[in-house]
Amino acid sequence: MATWDLTQTKHHVLLCNGGSCNRNGGEEVTVAIRNAITEAGLDDRVHTTRTRCNGRCEDACVMIVYPEGIWYQNVTPEDASRLVEEHFLKGEPVASMISHRFDQQSFVREENTIPGILKSEKIKK
Repeated sequence: MATWDLTQTKHHVLLCNGGSCNRNGGEEVTVAIRNAITEAGLDDRVHTTRTRCNGRCEDACVMIVYPEGIWYQNVTPEDASRLVEEHFLKGEPVASMISHRFDQQSFVREENTIPGILKSEKIKK
């Protein structure tokens, strides 16, 4: 196991590998994003973490980028180079793929994104 020096890290990317995402290519997306990061020479600037379910299964495959708080939806391996180039190199998130973004108070759902249910509503049932 490695202990990474994160002092040069600018972005932390969470790559969903939960059930729905894996059924929709989560493993392939993870490999493609990691390869694109390496090819762009950004290994020290962009840290990735493979996660389990992030709770947005209808958006599979999901990729979350911090510290910006950008949630990407329907990510495919073919999107990897574009996401790395535009978001991590140019600093311009790919608007057409965003489901939610943090606005300093809470996450804001983008237009045409499935609303989902509140966790508090599910608990009451």
